[in-house]
Amino acid sequence: MEKTPAKPIILDKRAALGKAESYCAYQERSQQEVRNKLYDWGLWKDDVEQVISELIEGNFLNEERFAMAYVSGKFNIKKWGKIKIKQGLKLKKVPDKMIAKALNTIDYDDYLKVILAAAEKKSASLTEKEPYKRKYKLMTYLFSRGFESNLISEVLKDNNLS
Repeated sequence: MEKTPAKPIILDKRAALGKAESYCAYQERSQQEVRNKLYDWGLWKDDVEQVISELIEGNFLNEERFAMAYVSGKFNIKKWGKIKIKQGLKLKKVPDKMIAKALNTIDYDDYLKVILAAAEKKSASLTEKEPYKRKYKLMTYLFSRGFESNLISEVLKDNNLS
């Protein structure tokens, strides 16, 4: 017999606001994440939008700050490429202008260093001997990390990894 987790239903908008403030204070959130959480808590559309407005006014919720934190974390910690980061932000319904602004904070030289480090690490673990298959596997891996094909080719060529 499957157990479905019980949804905590909050009828009081004030209680939802307090809980949402804690939710946003814990870590940066996108408006969509907060909106989904408020719906999970059983609030109606009008109440959800009012709570979100109050969170923005109280500076608990800031989409631009969220985008910057997301880009910083995914690039510096997870070593993701710009394509993968952009997809993640789009899934969280962050506006395109904010995505572009946040992605522009990534230093170009650091970006190339991350691509090179990922390529060298993967290259060391590849057992493939044939150069074309080896390059294909390396490029496929780097694509999956979210890096752009022109930069991958440039880094591989400049560092004799292709």
